[in-house]
Amino acid sequence: MTDAEYIAMQKSTIVRSETPSRLLPLVRTTNRALSHLAPELAARAAERLFLTPPRPRRPRAEIDLLRTARARPMQIGARRIETWAWGAGPSVLLVHGWGGRGAQLGAFVEPLVARGFSVVTFDAPGHGASDAGQVTIPEMTDAILAVAATRGPLAGIVAHSVGAAAATRALYEGLAAGAVVLVGPAADLIAPSVRFTAALGFTPAMRERMRRRIEARVGRSWSAFDAVALAPSLDAPLLVIHDRGDAEVPWQHGLAITHAWRGAGLLMTDGLGHRRILRDPDVVAAAVAFVNARTAARGTRASAEADPTATPLEILMSV
Repeated sequence: MTDAEYIAMQKSTIVRSETPSRLLPLVRTTNRALSHLAPELAARAAERLFLTPPRPRRPRAEIDLLRTARARPMQIGARRIETWAWGAGPSVLLVHGWGGRGAQLGAFVEPLVARGFSVVTFDAPGHGASDAGQVTIPEMTDAILAVAATRGPLAGIVAHSVGAAAATRALYEGLAAGAVVLVGPAADLIAPSVRFTAALGFTPAMRERMRRRIEARVGRSWSAFDAVALAPSLDAPLLVIHDRGDAEVPWQHGLAITHAWRGAGLLMTDGLGHRRILRDPDVVAAAVAFVNARTAARGTRASAEADPTATPLEILMSV
């Protein structure tokens, strides 16, 4: 079996889906055996799979939303990405997670525009409508910085899942934002790699070999993207929103970031999981109110009408 054939078999399973493929038990058995018998092949396969985001079909609601946007491609190094913008006023950047798309955060667009903000989002390299292929978290961070640079100072940034880890790194590297909302944030890259390798049957030793390969590839340690370690040096107002039933990124990640980030607030939800939380009206209202209130406090142009407590959900401003 060639490397290409092996990768194709692996990708035929729906590893990051809620409905695993019937081939998954076979794939796990194969990967456990390869981890012991052919570790170099297994390491190459794990690295390639880990760095290749899934590209699910875009739902109709996202297509309709993007038709209302101002679309513009951008070139970031050798990669082309797609960006979209709505409205006018102080800019809020929406950042999707691994295997996601910018329009997944589409529920935030209309409420933000209604408050006098412009909204911009993008599909990261390897995701959605942008160029396909492998992508690293540093490349996602570079995309955040590049898109933000076209908008001037950001009034806010709303980031989801692993996109929150990339956004936190971008803030550490100098990105300025008047308010930050992290939804279901991953506190580090270790936990996603554990979940990924366990799902595919790779051994812990193979996970470590994969990590070392990726670190050598990008020239950075994964610890450079540890949001808890970076948080004490950041001072942007932060609201973390996390669901207690999140099966992909445990809520303890959000709690740890909140503890480490000076003055951060935490909003806990129940029953929304990892993705439905992005469409929940109360979550959207809380995030928009948070960004709007911080903008109004700075005296920049946006409506000050929103009440940051106007949600039935419990917002804990200290934990």
